[in-house]
Amino acid sequence: MGNRDFKHRLYEQFARVGKALAAPPRLELLDLLAQGERTVESLANEAALNMGNASAHLQVLREARLVETRKEGVYVYYRLANETVLPLLGSLHSVAETQLAEVDQLVKTYLVDRKELDAITSTELLARMEDGSVIVLDCRPEEEFLAGHIAGAVSIPYNEIERRLGELPRGKEIVAYCRGPYCVFADEAVTMLKTKRRKARRLTAGFPEWRAAGFPTSLDEEGVR
Repeated sequence: MGNRDFKHRLYEQFARVGKALAAPPRLELLDLLAQGERTVESLANEAALNMGNASAHLQVLREARLVETRKEGVYVYYRLANETVLPLLGSLHSVAETQLAEVDQLVKTYLVDRKELDAITSTELLARMEDGSVIVLDCRPEEEFLAGHIAGAVSIPYNEIERRLGELPRGKEIVAYCRGPYCVFADEAVTMLKTKRRKARRLTAGFPEWRAAGFPTSLDEEGVR
């Protein structure tokens, strides 16, 4: 095999990954799978896709070895193939944020109130958790919490917090987190908590970023139900 033939074949394989990423629904499906393993039905529902479209997009991702599957009874579960996929998504987000003005404009338009919310970094939160001065609140759907969460976090989905406010003890600051930098569940939770005169902040990162940084996580069913 000559050098040119080698490079052609090599970049052809690289392009397989690029082609698999070249569809908005597939990127959203990967972001959802960054939260943990899910069934096709669950992914389709969350991404507002019909089952046929969801299955087709997931098959493309599987052929590019970006996701893997397992079967349990009649259900097929998907997960990210390995730990290299999450940094790939992060790099894609970072490049788009840096190079595309449209991304910045979308963030400014749809996350306009975020600058008014107090934020805390993962490193700061870890220190606060160690001294026991905060309640860590997972605002994602319970299915995602059960698939993995910040160790010691309590689970109340963002749309249930007002109804279940009494389950959160008074006297401690609440730090809410959700799926990642573009998820607004934690924003909405903090806004609501502040209207109820609770001291609350949002975590700048989401669960995938926390996990990728090597901070403590758990698969146990902990916290508020």
